[in-house]
Amino acid sequence: MGIVVFHPNRSLPLIAIVDYGMSNLRSVERALHAVGAAATIVSDPDAVEKADAAILPGQGEFSHCMQSLRETGMEEAIRSFWRTGKPFLGICIGLQVLFQGSQEAPGIAGLGLLAGQVRRFSPEPGIKIPHMGWNSLELCQPCPLLDGLPPSAYAYFVHSYFADPDDSVGLVATTAHGSTTFASAVWKDNVVATQFHPEKSQRVGLQILKNFTEWKP
Repeated sequence: MGIVVFHPNRSLPLIAIVDYGMSNLRSVERALHAVGAAATIVSDPDAVEKADAAILPGQGEFSHCMQSLRETGMEEAIRSFWRTGKPFLGICIGLQVLFQGSQEAPGIAGLGLLAGQVRRFSPEPGIKIPHMGWNSLELCQPCPLLDGLPPSAYAYFVHSYFADPDDSVGLVATTAHGSTTFASAVWKDNVVATQFHPEKSQRVGLQILKNFTEWKP
């Protein structure tokens, strides 16, 4: 699949990419620039709250992510931003920390913006953990983030844990890995999140990011 570069649109909102010290931020920034977005990496909590939209990317371990969010002041900045009703996107561990907790870090509370827990894939013969590489998205219901995607679009994943939402109402896409079908995209109010990496998912990922830049919850 080739990379599509969209023409810049200066009317798009200012998007803050949350820097809390442990993410691969530049690839997200480059992908957003490729779709014409006005996006910038920010490490100042006040800058997050002033942005028109925000993205929490991530890679790494649940407890380290939550510790970094708290130490940098980004935990409260994210909560404050969420209360504004402006668009918010979580990516990979940025999806997982939106939930209440994770088997990866027992006793460590997540942000709790979404109800549910994060669980580890169970070992199965012939199934690799982490789940790494391209896999299909089965769309469950219409969602602005996924507009324009084919019914079984492919996206790029790297993870050993997955979110298990308490409420299936916000489930917008699922993916199967072995015998486990997990939430690969969720949506509640002004919050959308993907377990996969849009910035690594080529044409499909760029379409998703373009949709996010144009979304008005």
